[in-house]
Amino acid sequence: MSSSLRRSVDEIRLAATGRLDSRRRAALGQFMTPSAIADFMTSLYERWPAEIRLLDPGAGVGSLTEAFVRRWAEKAPHNSRLDVTAYEIDPLLIGYLTSHFDELVAEASSWKRDLRYSVIPKDFIVEGSFSAAFRGPRYSHIILNPPYRKIATASDHRRLLSRAGIETVNLYAAFLALSVELCEPGGEIVGIVPRRFCNGTYVRRFREWLLERTSIRHIHVFGSRQKAFQDDEVLQENIIIHLSRDTPRQSSVVSTSTDATFHDLRQLTLPFASIVKPSDPERFIHIPDSPTPATSRLFKYKLSELGLDVATGPVVDFRVREHWLAMPTQNCVPLIYSHHFREGLAWPREHRKPNALALNEETRKWLMPRGWYAVTKRFSSKEEKRRIVAHVVDPTALPGELYGFENHLNVIHKTRIGLTEELARGIAVFLNSTVVDQHFRTFSGHTQVNATDLRSLEFPAIAELVRFGEWAKTRS
Repeated sequence: MSSSLRRSVDEIRLAATGRLDSRRRAALGQFMTPSAIADFMTSLYERWPAEIRLLDPGAGVGSLTEAFVRRWAEKAPHNSRLDVTAYEIDPLLIGYLTSHFDELVAEASSWKRDLRYSVIPKDFIVEGSFSAAFRGPRYSHIILNPPYRKIATASDHRRLLSRAGIETVNLYAAFLALSVELCEPGGEIVGIVPRRFCNGTYVRRFREWLLERTSIRHIHVFGSRQKAFQDDEVLQENIIIHLSRDTPRQSSVVSTSTDATFHDLRQLTLPFASIVKPSDPERFIHIPDSPTPATSRLFKYKLSELGLDVATGPVVDFRVREHWLAMPTQNCVPLIYSHHFREGLAWPREHRKPNALALNEETRKWLMPRGWYAVTKRFSSKEEKRRIVAHVVDPTALPGELYGFENHLNVIHKTRIGLTEELARGIAVFLNSTVVDQHFRTFSGHTQVNATDLRSLEFPAIAELVRFGEWAKTRS
């Protein structure tokens, strides 16, 4: 395709985006696909039979379908036929979409190609759920950039999806799941999804559901989330995923590029067991950047195997607001937040949040005993160099026999009590290491670190961690 035509596609996308009501766009979770990303997505398809039935479940102005049509014209046999079904609910976009598709049909006719399309101006969740439940049409190819927002628990969408056997709380997962249900055996799906679905307990059921029905053929990661979708100011990290329906799991391709120009595209082929560990009950989807991740060579113990555990900070501060103390007084306990840690623990600290809790029967149940602990921030800022940021709680720096750990901290402990100094320091040293940061980034694309993520990490033996801690003591 010529550069002038390609600019025209992006100009249509940007013009349509500019005319959309920003509040409605946010409510629908809309952002449209740049042409370079659409081209890359269509390059991932492997099968180009003589008859193709394509589904685009959130078509927008048709950028994804246009890229597919042009790839089809290059790859499919000359006597091939392409039937496109495109869903779009926004009346403004439907006008752009229909006009765009008419132009594509005319162009395909000049190539002696049989292209037909149907634009369905209805809610894909409603129509797709019905079609999935009652064995409606199935598609050989599906391409999607789904909307991103939550689904209310009591909504019609949630009820319809449940009837179709799909349980999810996010629209993107609902679109992807319905696409899988509407894909014929051996069919292919290429979509843009948030990377956060690769880990996290709350989407585990969806991961399990997806992995039971599909094989991951390819995952692409962008090094810069801002540059890949900069026109739409998308801040979350997205990946491109290529799935095939009901096919054997063999190997998967992982590729990376800094941005949507793909000028520095790198890729490697890995066994599926490197992507989803057979022994992992959480079914995390890893995205390694080397054939042998460093942690798989060095470490082999989960926290539970070391006799340790991690707890999310028990104190949810707004629930104990009546017991807040700006500064410690008599009969109180330290209340420790993420902001109390910089280079080390600095408590108390001038802040809009309290530094202490009154000690009484209401607060006592949320407290942990005095001792050494390794803690991590549950949410690291975008400016942090590492995803996991660990610190040590030093009891010599705190008064009293009980502590309150606020909910934005993860606390590593042994049967709800503290650790030895050397072990606490050693765990912090290990978690702050470059090798752990690199490993963590293979399955987490966001700045949140959950207790489940830490339980899934592999640690050195206790003796090794203690040696790290002894070294750290000499530098404290």
